[in-house]
Parts: sequence; structure tokens; C-alpha cells
Amino acid sequence: MRRLPVSESTQMTATDSVMKLDDADVALFRDSVRSFLEKEVEPHYDDWERAGIWPRDLWRTMGENGFLCVDMPADYGGMGAPFDLSCVVVEEVSKAGYGALSSAICVHSDIVAPYILHMGTEEQKHYWIARLATGDAVGAIGMTEPGTGSDLQNIKTNAVRDGDDYVINGQKTFITNGQHCDLLILATKTDPKQQAKGVTLFTVDTSLPGFERGRNLDKMGLHSGDTSELFFNDMRVPSDAVLGGLGKGFAALMDELPRERLIMAVGCVAASDGMLDWTIEYTMERRTFGEPVAKYQNSRFAFADMKTEIELNRAFVEKSVNRYMNGDLSTEEAAMCKLASSEMQGRVADCCLQLFGGYGYMSEYKISRAYVDARVQRIYGGTSEIMKEVIARSLVGR
Repeated sequence: MRRLPVSESTQMTATDSVMKLDDADVALFRDSVRSFLEKEVEPHYDDWERAGIWPRDLWRTMGENGFLCVDMPADYGGMGAPFDLSCVVVEEVSKAGYGALSSAICVHSDIVAPYILHMGTEEQKHYWIARLATGDAVGAIGMTEPGTGSDLQNIKTNAVRDGDDYVINGQKTFITNGQHCDLLILATKTDPKQQAKGVTLFTVDTSLPGFERGRNLDKMGLHSGDTSELFFNDMRVPSDAVLGGLGKGFAALMDELPRERLIMAVGCVAASDGMLDWTIEYTMERRTFGEPVAKYQNSRFAFADMKTEIELNRAFVEKSVNRYMNGDLSTEEAAMCKLASSEMQGRVADCCLQLFGGYGYMSEYKISRAYVDARVQRIYGGTSEIMKEVIARSLVGR
């Protein structure tokens, strides 16, 4: 089993097989993530952005270093660490300005792997989680369709029983990790007469005949992330690929949304932190009328406003992480966390780019990439408008 870079005082509890880490352990792990990013990602990221994809081997390298599926149980090939250590990976990748990589890791480690853990059979857990943790398999989740965004009850991709198999036809779009994925958590309709109760999830091995990757979509931001169209043409999957039970897919999707939205919020706060740091550093060096830009009151007040917003959101995110780890993070709380932090990230990105002036608009500065990468945070994982609807329903009903 791969080992985390932690101190000798680290203990594994007998009751829940989760490592108990102290502050020194977390700091050591955080330093190892930073060192990895400086060595393996920073020298190449601009090239990957231009190419529109990073090498497949990056996933295996991340797995070898222990940065994938950090909180999955050791019994299934994960690290057995607590969830907040998984957050550290997303924080450091986001803060460094690698928005596409952060998004991809979130999907792989914090969305796909928990689906398998919480709903999979023992066979599915042992087979897939170990591969996800090493990076030998890349995970993706197939929900969105060309005509169906957040309305998952009315998806058209269908799975029809045929003997011991299901035959799947349909298509998905905007699928993160679509070009690299080996495992796809696929939402289908197994009973077209039903809405929510007709949705079934499958663990799809993308090496099966009938699966086809479409084009790697050309996006406004997150350029190096492989976001794809996927097609299913009479693809046969065995019945033991059903995940969580027939007709249980929609309920499973709803159960997993809080973690999905929470880990996005973690990334939003960290990305905002990074942008503010770059901007302060730049404006301390950039001079106008003989003074550093950072010394003008407008800049100082902007820094104060952004720092306050970041810390307020950080407090909310940390509270929500603790609630998730205790098993009591509600859907509406996760929606509030995602709404607040993603909207905040957009404001911070805009203000920081403005303080860079004309150079902020130049692609050679990371702030320009961070600005366009930030825009999608208010869209994927549920738009801000959907988040508001979720929160409002908890207050006044439908």
C-alpha cells in the first residue's frame, strides 16, 4: 500500500480505519503536494493549456505520489486518510492556478470514488477504487446531455435489459476527464415511463465496444482539461455494472451532491487566495507616478475587501467540511457554500485582473488564465440559479 508522507505519530483507528493526523502531518502532506506541483506541473502547464490536454501519465504520477483518492479506505486500495486531507490536494492545486487540474481531480477523487464507495458492491469497490487511487484508471461522471443540463430526471440515454446484459444508447456532453476516462459513472434511463425512479447508474468500463469518445471540447477556460462528448451505440454492459440498484440513480445523485459542491467550494476559496497573493506581489513591484500600485488607497481597500470575503468564505467552508466529516452536511448548506464561494471567486478574479492593468489581459500572466477559469465555477456542479432554488426550497418549499 502506498504511504502518505506523515509523521511517526500518525495512528490508524481500529474502529473506522481512518488515519488520525495532527497538524504536523497535514503540513508535511501539504508541502509534498506543493513540491510535486512545482516539479511536475509548473514547468509544463502552459504547454498543456496550449495543447488542450495534459499527458495521461500525469494521473499515474499523481497516484504514485499518493494524491488521488486520499480519503478512500485502505481496505479498497485508498489511503485511509480523513476527508480534510483530500481537501488539501484541491486547495494546493487551485491556489497554484491550475484550474483545469483541480476540476479533474475533484471529479476523479471526490465525486467518482465516493459514488463507488457509498453505492458499489464489494466487487466494484475492490476492483475500481484501487485503480482510481493509483491513477491506472481515470474516473468521470456522465450526467449532462445536450438537451438536459440540471434536469436529470429527463435524461434520454437509455439502458435496456437483454439477457444478462444491458444495452446502452445515447450521448453525454461537457464530461470532465472524458478523453482520459477508463471508468464512467453513467446516468441512464432504465424505465422511460418514470422520471426520477427510472434513473439507474452504471459503472461503465470505457474499453467496451460501443463506447465512443467525441471531440475534446474547445472551452473559454480550463483549456488543458479534457471536457468531452461521449457516445453510446448499442454498448453492452453486464448487469453487475449497475451501481446502487435499479432505479436508484436519481436518489444516489442527490445524496452525493453535497460533497461535490463542497469540494468545489474548497477550490474556489483556495483559487481566490492564490489570485490575491499574486496581485499583492505584482502591485508591490509595479510603479505608477513613482509609487508602487499597492500603496494607493484604492488598491489597499480592494485588498482589504477581498481578504475579508475570502476569510468569511473560508470559515463557512471549514465549518461545512467539519459537518460533512461528521455526516450532517445538508444539501442546502452545501448549496449555500458553493453559491457563496463561486460568486466570491468571480469578484476576486475581476478585481485582481483590474489591479494588474493591461498586463492582466495578457496570457503570459497567470491572472488572465485564472480569470477565465473562474467563470465556470458558477455554472458546473449546479448553476448559481439552481443553488438559489435549492436554498429557497429549504426555506419556503417549492
